[in-house]
Amino acid sequence: MNYKYFVEKKDRKFSMKKICVFDIRKNSNRKGIGRYMKRLKIVLCMAMCAVTLFGCKKTETGVPGENVPQSDSQDASEEVQTATDDRETEDGKVRSYLTGEWVDEAIGRRRPIAFMFNNLEPANPMSGISRAGVVYEAVVEGGLTRLMGVMENYDDLDKIGSVRSCRNYFVYYALELDAIYVHYGQAAYAKDLLNEDYVHNLSGLSGIGNTVFYRTADRKAPHNAYASAEGMKEGIEKMGYRNSYRSDFDGKFTFAVDGKSVDLTHGKQAKKVSPGYLVNKPYFEYHPEDGLYYRYQYGGPQIDELDGEQLAYKNIILQYSEWMRLDENDYLAFDCHSGGLIKYITDGKVVDGTWMRFDGDVGTTKFFDPTGKELVVNPGKTWICIIQDTKSDAVVIE
Repeated sequence: MNYKYFVEKKDRKFSMKKICVFDIRKNSNRKGIGRYMKRLKIVLCMAMCAVTLFGCKKTETGVPGENVPQSDSQDASEEVQTATDDRETEDGKVRSYLTGEWVDEAIGRRRPIAFMFNNLEPANPMSGISRAGVVYEAVVEGGLTRLMGVMENYDDLDKIGSVRSCRNYFVYYALELDAIYVHYGQAAYAKDLLNEDYVHNLSGLSGIGNTVFYRTADRKAPHNAYASAEGMKEGIEKMGYRNSYRSDFDGKFTFAVDGKSVDLTHGKQAKKVSPGYLVNKPYFEYHPEDGLYYRYQYGGPQIDELDGEQLAYKNIILQYSEWMRLDENDYLAFDCHSGGLIKYITDGKVVDGTWMRFDGDVGTTKFFDPTGKELVVNPGKTWICIIQDTKSDAVVIE
């Protein structure tokens, strides 16, 4: 199991397990396809074993590897042949790396921000979360979840948040999308990673904290720290971060082309998706009239405070990851590199697949169908739930 190599290490300031960062980039080679394919074959074997072991389970179980008909994979692989691979410009617009939809070129070619949203009940409703083209949700200490919203279209927002602190695995997810990571402080385990030169971040506890963030009087601390678009832009400029994507970045998702949608006709039903998080008890309900999944948590619809609208997404991905508890304070770590199983959910259907990360920390996680073909997803916003692999039984798909 590779958690960016967990190593027991004594620190002069504190004694506990720390994450020792080993720069995989030193051992990675973008031309080393053979090495990647070997890793991919291992993950695909895991997927095929899961199909064999769990094929007889009921539809509502959350364990990856439900007995998906072979025709599903064929449909998905056929879509791959016609999926958009480049970034053509048309009438001043470009396809978003986050959603696959046409956006103004100035927005689509600018690096997104990856914003750490406070998801405690007193911090809801959030402000600006609906602008995120991609949202990551993962458990932190105490069974709570934290959200990371990756957004590119935020220029008109004066209030984004409230913001919370960093957990190292969210940094790895931000790096996948070449995003600038925005947070307010961090767990001790994340300090070494945040100090890496390839991590571009804006922290409320740094020298630019007062430039980027401010506090409101409508909520009690720590639920009242917010950022503004202008503050983040000024912070990015002061830190000297680049505004454009890396020259070698080619996106995380493979989107279906205009006018076509991913065909999951033979997938199993997914009208309601409950990822199994115990505290906020979130779930998504499918609305066939617009083809979107609407988000609920804490016993009601999750809305954005700025527009009063309920959050809704075209795609849901359940990404199963190995994990470990780091100490008695319940700090967690997730394997963000080795690969594993997924469930892809769209248009009221669910199919199985795998994930694999390439090129170490700065590399991108890609999704694959059981045959090894890159998974094609529908254009639109995506919500990614990171699922602890040992707690997959809590996932319910109906």
